[in-house]
Amino acid sequence: MKEPRIDYTAVFHALPGMVALLTPDLMYADANEDFLRLAGRTRAQLLGRYIFDVFPENPNDPAAAGMRETQASMRRVLATGERDTMALLRYDIEDPERPGHWVQHFWSPVNAPVLGPDGQVVLIVHRVEEVTELIRARGGTGSDSSRARVLEAELYTRARELQEINERLRLAQARDREVALALQAAMLPAPTPIGHHRAAVRYRPAVGTLNVCGDWYDLVDLPGDRIAVAVGDVVGHGLKAAGVMGQLRSGLSAAARVADGPARALEALGLYARHVAGAESTTVVKVFIDWETHILTYSSAGHPPPALLGTDGDVTFLDRATDPPLGARPEHVPRPQARTDFAEGATLVLYTDGLIERRNEDIDVGLGRLADSLVRNGRAAPEELADALLADLLPPTGNTDDTALVIIRL
Repeated sequence: MKEPRIDYTAVFHALPGMVALLTPDLMYADANEDFLRLAGRTRAQLLGRYIFDVFPENPNDPAAAGMRETQASMRRVLATGERDTMALLRYDIEDPERPGHWVQHFWSPVNAPVLGPDGQVVLIVHRVEEVTELIRARGGTGSDSSRARVLEAELYTRARELQEINERLRLAQARDREVALALQAAMLPAPTPIGHHRAAVRYRPAVGTLNVCGDWYDLVDLPGDRIAVAVGDVVGHGLKAAGVMGQLRSGLSAAARVADGPARALEALGLYARHVAGAESTTVVKVFIDWETHILTYSSAGHPPPALLGTDGDVTFLDRATDPPLGARPEHVPRPQARTDFAEGATLVLYTDGLIERRNEDIDVGLGRLADSLVRNGRAAPEELADALLADLLPPTGNTDDTALVIIRL
């Protein structure tokens, strides 16, 4: 039997109920016939326009929260790539033929993502259930209209209560953020100068977390024209992961000063991590840089490989000394170590997995993106290169995983 050819555009416009498509910038890309009819807007009044320019908040209603709640829901969809079902809300619409006259509506919205080949959200499906008549019917009509007014008053009261709760949460989050920023500054200070060599560091917590995370970086001066650089990633987010991160970062920093190479430093850290709750499965990579011999010596405990951008424009991933994460083995086993030469002017990039990994995507795809970005932007100074890599590789709405990044011009 021959499969029928389906006109999905026609299907979309014939869907029962109000359905619209929005871009990640919250601009209308399309809307079905029921949406246009029930919203009282033409296609020309919607397409290509920002949702809240088309449907602004009722300025006469001080308790109105529909715009803020709808925007927050859509931002969650963009950040998580998951469907978000909203609670019943009132959202008045201005009559396009009677400016200044607002018509009462009650909506039950659902926002769902449409993912592209790279796993990123390319469209938001905004489905709205119009329940205004149901609310009115439950309130009664005619002589029973007072019940409708009572119900409306209750909804207003709940909206005001929610607004007050949200404001208290916002103030609490602001205080928590001040604490988090102080903690971040203490645990991840700006790197000290490393002679005439240029370096840049970046730190980005996951969306929806406090401004602290379990990712870290560290740069340690060694005798001679040498330094040790590391990045690591503790499982989890927030203050608990940050506490573990602080202990491991300090332990590795101390070990690097006395160990004869990165592998020995990671072995010492692994023994220490056995006595730190929450340190299991931490990944970390350590690189010793020697400018006198122009040699990089490195070792990795389950961490994504550092990238070396040569002066010829080629990118090499340092992946010849990779071992399991901390705490993965019941017995102590010596860790591997590898060496590679570098030319003056090359660029070394260390990072955590938040920079490259995406759900439902092979890690090689992310490594390829990193290599391509390095080739395009590699001539930039470390500070500018760090900004370019974050702009190229992190989603514009923020990442769902923490990210740390270190760039050193060799």
